[in-house]
Amino acid sequence: MKTLVLAGGSGTRLWPLSRQNFPKQFLKLNKNKSLLQESVERLSGVILPDDIVIITNNDYQFFVASELKNLPGIHTILEPASRNTAPAIALGVKYCTDVLGCSKEDVVFISPSDHIIRPEEKFKEYLREAKEIAQEGYIVTFGIQPTKPETGYGYIKGNENEQPSRSSQKYVKVEKFTEKPTKELAEYYLKKGNYYWNSGMFAFTIGTIMGELEKYAPQIHKELAKGYDEMISTFIQMPDISIDYAVMEKSDKVVTLPLDLYWNDIGSWDSLFDALDKDENGNVKIGDIVSINTKETLIIGNKRLISTVGLENCLIIETSDAILIAKRGEAQRVKDIVATLKSKARSEANEHVTIYRPWGSYTVLEEGPRYKIKRIVVHANERLSLQMHHHRSEHWVVVKGVAKVTVGNEEKFIHENESTYIPKSTLHRLENPGKIPLEIIEVQNGEYIKEDDIVRINDIYGRK
Repeated sequence: MKTLVLAGGSGTRLWPLSRQNFPKQFLKLNKNKSLLQESVERLSGVILPDDIVIITNNDYQFFVASELKNLPGIHTILEPASRNTAPAIALGVKYCTDVLGCSKEDVVFISPSDHIIRPEEKFKEYLREAKEIAQEGYIVTFGIQPTKPETGYGYIKGNENEQPSRSSQKYVKVEKFTEKPTKELAEYYLKKGNYYWNSGMFAFTIGTIMGELEKYAPQIHKELAKGYDEMISTFIQMPDISIDYAVMEKSDKVVTLPLDLYWNDIGSWDSLFDALDKDENGNVKIGDIVSINTKETLIIGNKRLISTVGLENCLIIETSDAILIAKRGEAQRVKDIVATLKSKARSEANEHVTIYRPWGSYTVLEEGPRYKIKRIVVHANERLSLQMHHHRSEHWVVVKGVAKVTVGNEEKFIHENESTYIPKSTLHRLENPGKIPLEIIEVQNGEYIKEDDIVRINDIYGRK
């Protein structure tokens, strides 16, 4: 069985922690592992690493590579344009047939990259069961048994009277998919008993999905007749449509496998609050927090001390450049904040103060007219491009580790508490030849200090 992990989403519902240039699948929310890492490791014991394909886009390729560097064998597809789940899945299926040599009988499991599921062993049992059902010619959706009248999820209505006969597992013929309901409708769904949360996970054979795409999404199916490389080149022409709209809501081959376990898509701060461990007052506190008479509140700090008094049912999330304060229950409206920021062309909508690059990261510490101060971290055995700047000079001070520096025709090593100067219009490169992360403080000075004043001469990551 192959798995396509969808990791191209740029959701901003966890703003300000998640942003367009650093979406939630790369966040480490409660452990030292990102949601993407957890999603991949959850498959171990059922699916081999070389049967896993990550589907992402060019903006996130280096994030994916960094997250999975200790998990060799996993494949990565880079979508050449932003499209919805139906084109992404079709591209993944084509990769399975053309590159991995799969047949129409092979089963493919579709997995999001940013969900929490536990216990994992129970999930693996469902995964094995789904494979068997898919081999019978069905498209198997993973429906979650609702535990509350949730209005943030879509629902799957199962038809109990038309379920296929099967002795080993009760699965249900799908009658219809429904959009996110009102509170009253969600309460009705919960009471009714044959409605399930739509988890966005499903399984099918390649032959089954290709047949259904031919029936219900012929424009996408036509692309599957091309070779993989040609499909990549014309991907931008594919319709921007979800797999639910393209196939699921129309096909008569869709069944749901009810999952009785904990599942959370972390679609809002309210969802994250539900997923994390609480203290004796029902609070989730991450960071340097001092609270008095505070209950049922989520507090996530970054560098500053956060103190609260007399709060209840609140959300407080602090990053280096933004603070979100909201009532619990209003978290779905965070997307309105992001939309407002984008309409004002505010960088906080898309970027963190810390920007991640294939070689490491940099954090803007201070910025003003004609100057910018950064903290730069370079991973072991990584190096920046050979480059120059027309409008700024730079001064580097090593804080930790050892730097190999190229300035013009000179190469030298700089150790802790040592520095070097980069004049304007001078070719230069920074490398970390050591075994620990290199940290430097960079002071830029000049008439223009934006990031597009970079002329790359040579770059091992293929950036222009």
